[in-house]
Amino acid sequence: MARQLISSGSSFENEMGYSRAVIEGDWVFVSGTTGFNYNTMTIAEDVVNQTEQCFKNIEEVLEQAGTSMNKIVRVTYILPVASDFKKCWPVLKKYLGDIRPAATMFSAGLYDSRMKIEIQVTALNK
Repeated sequence: MARQLISSGSSFENEMGYSRAVIEGDWVFVSGTTGFNYNTMTIAEDVVNQTEQCFKNIEEVLEQAGTSMNKIVRVTYILPVASDFKKCWPVLKKYLGDIRPAATMFSAGLYDSRMKIEIQVTALNK
C-alpha cells in the first residue's frame, strides 16, 4: 500500500510541511492534535474541554484513515502546565480506558498560549 496523507485543510500543514495523519503500511500516525473545534474555529478555555475536543478530532481523522480509536497503540500528551494533567484523567479514561495504549506525558510550551494540551497517537490500520 502506498503512503497516504490525510489533511485537515489547515493552512499550517502546507506552510510547515506536515500532514494531519500519515498512513504507512499497517500504521496510522496522527500528528499532535489540539483542542480546537475546527467546525467553529474556537477553543475552550479549560484543559478538560480541550482534551475532550482533542479526542473528537483524533477520532475523526482515524475514521478518515479507515481505522478507529480502539486501534490506538501509543499516545503522547504534551501540556504546558504539568499539574493540569491529572484534571484530564477522566477524559483519558473515557476514550482510552479499555484500550490502554502505551503512553507518555511531558510538559512543554505549545505554539498558541490558548492551547492547554496536545495529543498525538499511533494506531493500527487493519
